[in-house]
Amino acid sequence: MEATKRTIRPGVRRALRALSRLLAGMLALAMLATGAGAAMLVEAGRDMYRQAMAADPPKEAIERVRAREDFLPLSETPPAFRQMLLSSEDHRFYTHGGVDPLAILRAAAENLRQGRLAQGGSTITQQLAKNLWFSFEKRFTRKIAEVFAAWRLESLLTKDEILELYINVVWFGEGCTGLRAAAEHYYSCEPAALTPAQCQALVNTLKSPATRNPHALAQTE
Repeated sequence: MEATKRTIRPGVRRALRALSRLLAGMLALAMLATGAGAAMLVEAGRDMYRQAMAADPPKEAIERVRAREDFLPLSETPPAFRQMLLSSEDHRFYTHGGVDPLAILRAAAENLRQGRLAQGGSTITQQLAKNLWFSFEKRFTRKIAEVFAAWRLESLLTKDEILELYINVVWFGEGCTGLRAAAEHYYSCEPAALTPAQCQALVNTLKSPATRNPHALAQTE
């Protein structure tokens, strides 16, 4: 019996060592593949960003929004709406540099849990970039391009200017782009006349403009 144990144990040890080397090799290959894949995604996203900037330079895109007849200055936006918007969409807006790592990590964890790109962890600056230059298709390449564009916006504009532009380009459903159009369409008033309850309803609309806008919710009640 002892002889059998002595002959088995070295064999087991050799098998374990071989298995360990195999697993280590597989892990190294996986890490290399992941790193290479990530690098390719970043480069593809950077290319998408460069193409967008070349086709529609930032200063021209920004001025086009500001030149709209219905452009709403930030000073005419209800403070309640701004506070609710930041609380809902990007409560670290005034402290991050265009990208919020904590929000991205939280979104990544949720995406892993669901096994799909369910959340993006986008800041208001990233959402502004998406509205100015990119499609709303959920693709990693677009998300990376959006990050580069957000950094560009942060280098050109103040935080208040970014917030002002975002409020003017965000989609509220039923043909409404920007807060002024949404206030007139849903409540027949200027933004400054919105009540706190109306402000909250419009902020909630941003989560799903087609199904959570005031008219859609009224039909389900």
